[in-house]
Amino acid sequence: MNHVLATLGLPPQAPETLYRYVGEGARVLIERALGRVHAAHLDRGVATFMDFYRVHLLDATRPYPGIEPALASLAEHGVALSVLTNKPVALSRAIVEGLGLCRWFVDVIGGDSLPVRKPDPAGLELLRGRTGTARERVLLVGDSHIDVETARNAGVAFCGVAWGLVPEALRAARPERMVTHPAEVVALACGG
Repeated sequence: MNHVLATLGLPPQAPETLYRYVGEGARVLIERALGRVHAAHLDRGVATFMDFYRVHLLDATRPYPGIEPALASLAEHGVALSVLTNKPVALSRAIVEGLGLCRWFVDVIGGDSLPVRKPDPAGLELLRGRTGTARERVLLVGDSHIDVETARNAGVAFCGVAWGLVPEALRAARPERMVTHPAEVVALACGG
């Protein structure tokens, strides 16, 4: 985002500020970062962001500590894993593949996979259908208030993760449960 701001001749913003804008897709992120004063630059900002992000999406992206063993354990227990994100699906798949995590996921649904996106439950319903998972067996694991809303809209259980970008915003959304380590997700999903 700071690359976009620099390209537009605007000052950078602190990462902590930008993190609060994440979760509803790149366009909303850029709209929030530009504010009303610079809204005329939105389309150029989105194009600049997407061009830069395509090239650099794996530069500093790593799985959070404990994620890989947790995914392996969930898969060993027969849990069908999927990704539901508001990022474009091609970029999301590139991240999952680039991190070597694709072997654990049945599918990836991005913000452009359907005419609607989170917090609309349509993407979750599509994944639920593809995995053949009964609604009462679904656990949406996420790190944002958008994820909480998505789970509520779909009528499924939710587990918040405290290792996301803005855990205080997640807590403010009052998730039904919250964990601090990926191993807790395994225990929750696998009953032990």
